[in-house]
Amino acid sequence: MNLYSGSEKFGSTPEGAMEAAPGAKKEGNAVQAGAVKKDVPLEKDFLLPKTTVCKVCDGQFKTKAVKSGKARRLQPDRDLRPRFQYIDTLKYDVVSCPYCGYTALSRDFDKITPTQAKLIREQICSKFHSVNEPETDTYSYDTAINRYKLALLNTAVKRGKESEKAYICLKLAWLFRGKADTLSEEIPEEKEEKSKCQKDEETFYLQAYEGFSKAISQELFPICGMDENTMDYLLANMSYHFKKYEMASKFLANVLTSTNASRRMKDMALELKEDIVAQLKR
Repeated sequence: MNLYSGSEKFGSTPEGAMEAAPGAKKEGNAVQAGAVKKDVPLEKDFLLPKTTVCKVCDGQFKTKAVKSGKARRLQPDRDLRPRFQYIDTLKYDVVSCPYCGYTALSRDFDKITPTQAKLIREQICSKFHSVNEPETDTYSYDTAINRYKLALLNTAVKRGKESEKAYICLKLAWLFRGKADTLSEEIPEEKEEKSKCQKDEETFYLQAYEGFSKAISQELFPICGMDENTMDYLLANMSYHFKKYEMASKFLANVLTSTNASRRMKDMALELKEDIVAQLKR
């Protein structure tokens, strides 16, 4: 699989109202039966336009951002993939300049050196052409995935850290997982697409795992905003996923013996340890 597939179209290649419950009867204006339920908020209700200035071409543009504190956080996936009610915030964690193609994770967009900007102008901007897609209130998973792939290409071009590339790959894997969750097993076309998403998730998940494994021996913590305990727990989960139980146990031991790991982190590590022991017994 080409990790940058989809970036070709950018010109770059790697070198409702309150209502009564159904069945409710009314006399005049009074609801006689049934319960009144709240509207389910739309994804666009959690977003706001944010004005951004590109550090590469100085162009000013608007991007979609999640309103701070608006979305309700849910229990994350075991590998720390964040989940929120009514919205997948991961879709909005990339900023992409529509004029020159410079694209990066929101947290890294302004962190670009003059040398990196020069590389972007030479290898991205010179080949970039804007895609005239209709303006929408939200990003689809496909749109978000293409933006992340462009961010991955930009990171490679600007010679970003191993951890930066790994983190984008991890988020891409999570996006494919999110998209797969929206597809049905009952509809043949969606079932086929779901299978493809799961394969793509595996591809990027492996890239993320290998990238983080290299990064922890080359970079200082925090890495991508994660402290050592968080990274050890994440790598333990990823090792377990790839059936590397010895590595998973090693990373978990670091968490369980850490003096500054939170009680919650240690409890999660103990749960994962039980699963590893069960797998080894099999």
